[in-house]
Amino acid sequence: MKKKQAEKLSPRPPIVVILGHVDHGKTTLLDYIRKTNVAAKEAGGITQSIGAYEIEHTGKKITFVDTPGHEAFNKMRERGANVADLAILVVAAEEGLKPQTKESIDILNKTKTPFVVAINKIDKPAANIDKVINDLLEAGVLLEKYGGHIPWQGISAKTGEGVNELLDLILLVGEMESLTYSFDVQAKGIIIESKLDPKRGATAAIVLKDGTLKIGDQIATQTAFGKIKTLENFLGKRVDEILPSSPVLILGFETMPQIGEEFWAGGINIVEIKTPPLEAPPERIAVQEEGLKENYINLIIKADSAGSLEALRSIIEAIPLKDQKMKFLEASVGDITDGDIGLAQASKAVIIGFKVKVQKAAQEFARIHNVKIVTSDIIYEIVKILEEGSIAKMPPTILGELEVLAVFNQKTKKQIIGGKVISGVIKANSRLKVKRGDGDLGTGKILNLQQQKQDAKEIKADNECGMLFESDTKINVGDHLVHESQN
Repeated sequence: MKKKQAEKLSPRPPIVVILGHVDHGKTTLLDYIRKTNVAAKEAGGITQSIGAYEIEHTGKKITFVDTPGHEAFNKMRERGANVADLAILVVAAEEGLKPQTKESIDILNKTKTPFVVAINKIDKPAANIDKVINDLLEAGVLLEKYGGHIPWQGISAKTGEGVNELLDLILLVGEMESLTYSFDVQAKGIIIESKLDPKRGATAAIVLKDGTLKIGDQIATQTAFGKIKTLENFLGKRVDEILPSSPVLILGFETMPQIGEEFWAGGINIVEIKTPPLEAPPERIAVQEEGLKENYINLIIKADSAGSLEALRSIIEAIPLKDQKMKFLEASVGDITDGDIGLAQASKAVIIGFKVKVQKAAQEFARIHNVKIVTSDIIYEIVKILEEGSIAKMPPTILGELEVLAVFNQKTKKQIIGGKVISGVIKANSRLKVKRGDGDLGTGKILNLQQQKQDAKEIKADNECGMLFESDTKINVGDHLVHESQN
């Protein structure tokens, strides 16, 4: 019986993860291998969300799971190692072991992932391969020819020197691991990323580990389920079926699965799979704490994917603040909406957005209600703003601005003024700042606001109006009256 089962097994390509310190050449190596230019498209030159790519070398396939290099993405890198069959540890020849190099070694040891070492940037004048080897030996990485069994190769990801030999090593180690799959078993694999696409709904990037996956298959994880509507390979092309080790994007989950979860497909008892998760699903992590405290900065965080969201929250939690603490009111995947603005307004929270957009309705809502929003495609920028306490120092939001076109009466502090609203909204009874050129001359209050000789509650941009304005400052034609938010 065992022999019959063994005959059904077929070899599958290795799934490889690349680990190493930031700027040591992980993405550049993948760029060279894939003959593409991913690095130039990455904001800040850092791969900030997991992607999976399939290449062919000497007629054999290899799947690469690319993991981020920034220290904020520790959990994602560890997850990458759990997904992979083997790993490449990239170390720069002119820098040697760095904190993330040592962290990567710990991850590989913890997950018991076989790996090879790529000593990169050997083309650099300051390259010192012998020092890197000694550092690795001191860290417990015993290389071949130096008393150990771990294969290694000197490379230049920039010029391509040694890269073919490195891929040869990967295929050799893969063969030694005897990686196989069966056509006849239930398909299963790992969720490596999940996103909420505004047009297509929940999407999940997966790597298949066993069985075959087809359009129409039921699919489930511990926290989500659905039916496969579309399969797209890593090139974005639709396919009807995939084999193990292949990376693919799945459309059909009813809700977003959690990254790192195992999935099953075909003939699944959905009732059994729908076990409540131990943690809140990553697409919407709500904090249950209630009450607002003055020494807390309340945060709502948004990100483009579940992996980015998890990493963003992790690094923000680790930022030390002197006089204040941060409290997460909510964390979710997707663009910033007017619903987020409403929550932020009610809770006096700041919205942090990573690789997301602010919807138009939300922009106007935020401007009117003085909600602070910080967005960036580069995580360093968000970290810097939080570390420096720049949120508290952010300039007031301009809610409305009027240019003075005429002044009719200035006998007392109560002045009759005609003007045009050039941005935002000017509201009755508002207190406005008087600006002349680059200077602030004082403030005043609108006692009465009119449009076409009729009392008005507010005047929107591109409309003219008249007002009775009380101020100690005498207003001149050309002055600007500005309604600013109060921080």
